[in-house]
Amino acid sequence: MKLGLGLGYWRGRPAPDMAEAVEAAETLGFDSLWTSEAYGSDALTPLAYWAAKTTRLRLGTAVVQMAARTPAATAMAAMTLDHLSNGRLMLGLGISGPQVVEGWYGMPFSRPLARTREYVDIVRTVIRREQPVEYHGTHYTLPYAGGTGLGKPLKSSIHPLRADLPILLAAEGPKNVALAAEIADGWLAFFYAPRHDDLYRRALNEGFSRPGARRSPDNFEVVGLVNVVLDDDVERASDQLRPHLALYIGGMGSRDQNFHLNVFVRLGYEEVVRKVQDLYLSGCKKDAAAAIPTSLVEEVAVIGPSHKIRDELAVWRRSLLTTLVVSAPAHQLRTIAEITT
Repeated sequence: MKLGLGLGYWRGRPAPDMAEAVEAAETLGFDSLWTSEAYGSDALTPLAYWAAKTTRLRLGTAVVQMAARTPAATAMAAMTLDHLSNGRLMLGLGISGPQVVEGWYGMPFSRPLARTREYVDIVRTVIRREQPVEYHGTHYTLPYAGGTGLGKPLKSSIHPLRADLPILLAAEGPKNVALAAEIADGWLAFFYAPRHDDLYRRALNEGFSRPGARRSPDNFEVVGLVNVVLDDDVERASDQLRPHLALYIGGMGSRDQNFHLNVFVRLGYEEVVRKVQDLYLSGCKKDAAAAIPTSLVEEVAVIGPSHKIRDELAVWRRSLLTTLVVSAPAHQLRTIAEITT
C-alpha cells in the first residue's frame, strides 16, 4: 500500500503549511500528491504549481469536477499538465452532486452515470489523438448540433505524452463504483471503510465482469482519501474530524439526496446520520458534530496515538486500497511515514 498526500481544496485561503507538507512528502518517499476542488479553489492550478516544485511525486486530481469543464477542455488540461510534469499526472474525475453541479456550474445533473460514461469516452478520444473528434451521445455532441453550422471535427494540436494517461473515477455508491471498475484505470474512494471491504469488492467485481472492462483487479488502482489525526487523546482526535463529517453527512446534499450520508447508511449508521442531518439542516451544526460517535469516525479515519494507528493500519493494508492518501498537518507527516512503513 503506497502513501499519498492529500492537499484537498482551500478552506478560505491556502493552508500556511502547504509548501512544507509537499516538500516533506517528496523527501519522505510518498508516492503521490492530490488536489481537489469544490466551489472555490480549483484542482488543476495548484497541481501545476506543485508539479514545478517536485520531481518524483505522482500528481493526482481528487477530483476534477466534470461539470466544471467540457470533456475537451479537461483533456486539454490533462495533456498539458502531463507534458509539464514529465508524465506524472493521474486524472481523477468526479460528478460532484446536484447542489454544486446545478447551483454552482449551472449544468444539468440528470443521469450522472450515463453522463460520466460519455465524458470519459470523449476525454480518452481526445487524448488518443487518432482522428478528429466526432461524438454523438445523449449528453454530449461534437461538433455542436445546431448553432452556426460551421463547427467541424478537430484533432488536438498537441500530441499526448501518454496516449493511455490514467483516468480514475471518484465514486461512493455501488453503481458508480462498478462503473469505475468497468471504464476507468482506478477508483478514488471517499469515506472508505476497510472493515466493510466486502461491500466494495462486490461492486468492483460487477464492473470487472462486464464485457469490454478496461482493467482487472490485478492492474486497477484503489486510492483512498483518509484523514489521519495523531493525538494521544482519541476523543480529542475525533473532535477534529466531527465538524468535517457533519458537513458532508448533513450539509453536502439535500434531505432526500445525499450521497455521503448514504455511505454511512450502508455501513449501518442510518439512525445516527439521520439525526446528524436533522440537526445540521435545522442550523444546529455544533450539535450535529457532537452527535457523531467516535466509532463512526474510526470507520473512515485513522486517529489516536501512534501505537493505536500502527495496529489499526493492518486492517487498511488487508483492504482493497493500493494507495492511502492522508490528509494531515505537515509536522506529522514524518511520523505517519514511519508508522506506515
